[in-house]
Amino acid sequence: MATNNEREFRRCAEFRALDSDENSYVVEGYATTFDQPYMLYDDGNYEIREVIDKAAFEKCDTSDVIMQYDHQGHVFARNRNGTLTLAADDTGLKITARLGGTEIGRQLYEEIKGGYTDRMSFAFVVSDQKRESEMINGKTVVTRRITGIRKLYDVSAVSMPANDSTSISARSWCDGEIARLEAERLSALEYSRRKLALKIKLMEV
Repeated sequence: MATNNEREFRRCAEFRALDSDENSYVVEGYATTFDQPYMLYDDGNYEIREVIDKAAFEKCDTSDVIMQYDHQGHVFARNRNGTLTLAADDTGLKITARLGGTEIGRQLYEEIKGGYTDRMSFAFVVSDQKRESEMINGKTVVTRRITGIRKLYDVSAVSMPANDSTSISARSWCDGEIARLEAERLSALEYSRRKLALKIKLMEV
C-alpha cells in the first residue's frame, strides 16, 4: 500500500565516535534496525507498533543524503562527496560519517565522543507498507510494517531525541489509524444494534 509524500522522522539508536586516526573524526551508528518492532503509540485501548522491513531500502533513493544537526542548518557530511557512507547489513542501515572536513564538524565529533550528543534521527518518505491488527489481552494492537522507503533525506544528530515510545512526526499516521479503528468499531456496533433490532422484531411477529 503506497502512502503520500509526507516526510517522516524517526529517532535512531545510539551512535558513537570511533577512536581511530585523530584526523579522521569518524562517527558511526545505525539509521534504523531491521525487523525489530518499536512502539509508536499506546493509550491503553490501542497500541500501534512499527517495524522496518529488511528490504525497505532496496529501491530507496539515497543519491544525496546529508548529515545535519536537528535536521537543519550546517551539513556535516554528505554521501555525494564521500564523507558519509550508508550500508545495509543484517542489523540495519549502518551510517559512517567523517566529520573532520570543517571546524564545526570537528566540534560535533568532540560532543559525540564526550557523550553530550549520542542520538540520531533520520528523515524519510515511505513508499509501501503493510498493516496487521490483532487483539492482545483486550487491546487492539496494530503493527505497521514499512516495506518500502522511497527517499532518505538525512541522518541528524539531535539535541532532544524523540521519546523512546513515540515519535511526534508519526502522530499524523497514528491519529489516522486510530480514527480508522474507531470507525470500524462504531460500524461493528451499529451492525450489532441493527441485527438485534431485527431479531426482536422477528420475535414479536
